[in-house]
Amino acid sequence: MKVLIIGSGGREHAIAWKVSQSPKVTGIYCAPGNAGIAEIAECVSISAMEFDRLAEFAAANEIDLTIVGMDDPLVGGIVDVFEAKGLRIFGPRKNAAILEGSKAFSKDLMKKYNIPTAEYATFESPEEALEYLETAKIPIVLKADGLALGKGVLICNTLEEAKAGVKTLMEDKEFGSAGDKIVIEEFMTGREVSVLSFVDGNTIKIMTSAQDHKRAKDNDEGLNTGGMGAFSPSPFYTAEVDEFCKKYVYQATVDAMKAEGRTFQGIIFFGLMLTEDNGKIIPKVLEYNARFGDPETQVVLPRMKNDIIDVFEACVDQTLDKIELEFEDNAGVVVVLASDGYPLAYEKGYEITGQENFKGKTDYFLFHAGTKFNEAGHAVTNGGRVLGVTATGATLKEARSKAYEAVSWVNYENKYMRTDIGAAIL
Repeated sequence: MKVLIIGSGGREHAIAWKVSQSPKVTGIYCAPGNAGIAEIAECVSISAMEFDRLAEFAAANEIDLTIVGMDDPLVGGIVDVFEAKGLRIFGPRKNAAILEGSKAFSKDLMKKYNIPTAEYATFESPEEALEYLETAKIPIVLKADGLALGKGVLICNTLEEAKAGVKTLMEDKEFGSAGDKIVIEEFMTGREVSVLSFVDGNTIKIMTSAQDHKRAKDNDEGLNTGGMGAFSPSPFYTAEVDEFCKKYVYQATVDAMKAEGRTFQGIIFFGLMLTEDNGKIIPKVLEYNARFGDPETQVVLPRMKNDIIDVFEACVDQTLDKIELEFEDNAGVVVVLASDGYPLAYEKGYEITGQENFKGKTDYFLFHAGTKFNEAGHAVTNGGRVLGVTATGATLKEARSKAYEAVSWVNYENKYMRTDIGAAIL
């Protein structure tokens, strides 16, 4: 079968790598792809938001399955466009992708169906938001309602910071129309855990847990980013946490979406906060995503035993109940190599060297994110997050040691990384 993957980041490279392991796959295309994906797929110069052109390409090239990696096209309705043309595609329809596309929607859904989450209020005018803050408990969290590249969340430790945050989101429009509406919610404390799942509209199958590092600098300092590294599994995702979430969060979310007439087929990413109440751990939902996480995908998929094509097709065909997900009894760590200055200003176009050091190694992986080929045909930097260096090992300690060993194998000018991915758990 022939597969088309839509996207251009480290997540899509990891998906393409995993798809390439399937004996069922005879050809892989990626739109628009990157310099790393080009080694295992034919990259197509069509952007992720050109739905009609993508559908025309899929039809003309007899693509058997399209996989959407990114949030923007899903929220924009690419699945609806493909299905209207009789094309097979993996991902939620537009009316279901709102689970990620609107934080206000997802919070209201959780409230209506008693899915545990933080207390919150929603505002469409800065004046009302500022008035609310005068009596709110500080610290507090401000969230842009719409998509903001994973950066539209502001944790405010003082009233002054919170007021400035309202201005940033709603008046200065730092994240564009995503800030037309904002959610102000209770600040929760505890461990954060990411849990990815496959969903076919009725059945949900949970993947292994992971934990992301969002801040740009060591010790969780600096600005929020799309993610500077991750590890899997999380030692804090215990059997008790899993049991609680299966009872009150996972299937409850799938059933709630179906009850709302928004049947969800694809990936649901659960961002969880493990809060504590009188010595008991109570997981609460921080956020939903309607696609694979990035960089979590780069540590989850290398640990997955299943043929991922089987799972994708089961989600499309609503036969996921027949699939049992299996993961290696090991651990993975990914360290994101960024461009110095990210997530603000940074320079691009620097040649990347040392990629050959990863060839032939079974427990080291190099996933490209912001890369492209220059006129001379060399891979160069083309984004804030450039590469993901992933390693697996018998333990998190071993995987972390190997990942940080491997970051020196590949180089480019202005390379930047956090040095503490996973350090807090060892």
